[in-house]
Amino acid sequence: MSLKLVDKWIWDSWYTFDGDYYHAFYLQASRALGDPVRRHRNPIVGHAISKDLTNWEVVRDALIVSDSPAFDSWTTWTGSVVRDDAGLWWMFYTGTSREDGGNVQTVGAATSTDLMDWDKVSSEALVKADFRWYERLDLDNWHDQAWRDPWVFRFDEGTSTGAALVGVHEGKKPTDVWHMLVTARANHGDHPTRGVIGHATSPNLKEWTVQPPLSEPGQGFGQLEVFQFEIVDGVPIILFCCGWNELSADRKAAFGERDASYSLVVNSDLTGIDFNKARAFEENLVYAARLIQGPDGKWNLIGFVNFIDGEFVGELSDPIPVTASVEKGLIPRTL
Repeated sequence: MSLKLVDKWIWDSWYTFDGDYYHAFYLQASRALGDPVRRHRNPIVGHAISKDLTNWEVVRDALIVSDSPAFDSWTTWTGSVVRDDAGLWWMFYTGTSREDGGNVQTVGAATSTDLMDWDKVSSEALVKADFRWYERLDLDNWHDQAWRDPWVFRFDEGTSTGAALVGVHEGKKPTDVWHMLVTARANHGDHPTRGVIGHATSPNLKEWTVQPPLSEPGQGFGQLEVFQFEIVDGVPIILFCCGWNELSADRKAAFGERDASYSLVVNSDLTGIDFNKARAFEENLVYAARLIQGPDGKWNLIGFVNFIDGEFVGELSDPIPVTASVEKGLIPRTL
């Protein structure tokens, strides 16, 4: 069954596996708010566990906002979880603050030894947009200063993949450097299509260096949300989502008024990214989808059910079996 809460809406989610349980972390807000739009300013990071990605047990909430002053005194938004070499779990997540009106997004972190109890690393953000490359808040042209949805990973051991992205970390092997992919906007180009894939790197998960974006503006999207990078059945894939009203005019005319998750086949070292080639996963229009390997090692998507007949649903989908092809990106997988 999908993860549905009678008293709360659920939307963006992210996952990890501890060797025994899958852990789902997700944004949730009380349905008592009435208007689902209000959920964005009233979220709590919820937590549920599962053996099979289908039957979920809700456990204690993971994160709430901090007291002011703090980078996350207004909201704690979408993130990702990794485990460092010492076995400590790190959750990177988006924060907005009451101190700046909530329109500037930054990234911070919390740590845990057991994925249940989380301690925030700092009341200050660990990673912020660098205005040499990324857009500064300009409410006349866009609704926020985008720097959110961090996806943190390292390239696999035993490969030179990622050498081109090590950047300033001299003396480090590609597999020693952590990478963060971020929803961001370039500081140049036509405002409706400034969406790019933001990038930062770190040798230790706490000290981060913001790098130039890994893509160029003008590739069809006002913003690209909730990134994930995976090798799916041998095919390197970037997964992301975009609402229909933030597509370029050409994409909007071709795709219609539908929010969707998209996949893009990329080079395994993440060079030469071109989002013009991204394809919507149309077989099941869940939003903010995530790729997860099930107990059988096969790939699935889980996202949230967005609008149906004009009504916001706000629940997580059942696992959607997928694989990938070089020609089409993510495609349905036959069971």
